[in-house]
Amino acid sequence: MAAMDDKTVILTLTNEAFSAPGSLLDLFLHSFRAGVRTAPLLRHLVIVAADAKAYERCRRVHRLCYHLRANGTAADYSAELPFMKRNYLDMMWRRNRFQARVLALGYSFVFTDVDIVWLRNPLLRVPVGADLAMSCDKFYGDNPYDLDKKANGGFVYARASARTAAFYEAWYEAGRARPGKNEQDVFDELKRELAARHGVAAQFVDTAYLGGFCDRRKGRDFNKLCTYHGNCLVGMKTKLRKLTRVFAEWNKFRTKAKLTD
Repeated sequence: MAAMDDKTVILTLTNEAFSAPGSLLDLFLHSFRAGVRTAPLLRHLVIVAADAKAYERCRRVHRLCYHLRANGTAADYSAELPFMKRNYLDMMWRRNRFQARVLALGYSFVFTDVDIVWLRNPLLRVPVGADLAMSCDKFYGDNPYDLDKKANGGFVYARASARTAAFYEAWYEAGRARPGKNEQDVFDELKRELAARHGVAAQFVDTAYLGGFCDRRKGRDFNKLCTYHGNCLVGMKTKLRKLTRVFAEWNKFRTKAKLTD
């Protein structure tokens, strides 16, 4: 079983382009193996493959793989999907629907994009009272429950409950009524309304802990950072090059600070 004792699983989604040898999937898995106390989390990581080639590659490098089949559609999700184009939007909403299914089965989840490197366990930065915690592009102030921030669905924690499942169902239905919008845009539009309606304690996690290239003003404080996201970068090669550089900086910091497991 992939679940932790509290029935939480870690999920990521990849396709052929992002899982090819030497690509982002390899860096992603390496970060788990080399981070501080992150290697044991691999026992709880399920890699969701959007196409057959990605599934085959997953089976060669990881033991927990799931093929998310595109039932009833001939869409090809194997290539690098251009931001906000039709296949990209379809994939993001398929991801949202899959997350909802996990909740309906009674499992909490941490979803992480594959263009994120893990340095420490980010779950330690999610308050125990949160039903839904999400990363954001930029974090202002010091109140995580202030929802006046731009959502980034690259990192999501969702606690399994009837109210969280209802939130997801309403979120998806709202997306169907808003063609051309991705799941982040719909979340930002309705987050307060849906949280109030379903009694969900929603929050954003400070970019000091869930960092990324969108919030450059905070710099990179490796004393705090748990993950780092290749957001606000265009193209897989650029993401891979710059995230590799960040991870190299982390390794130098870890050696100098004598951080061990």
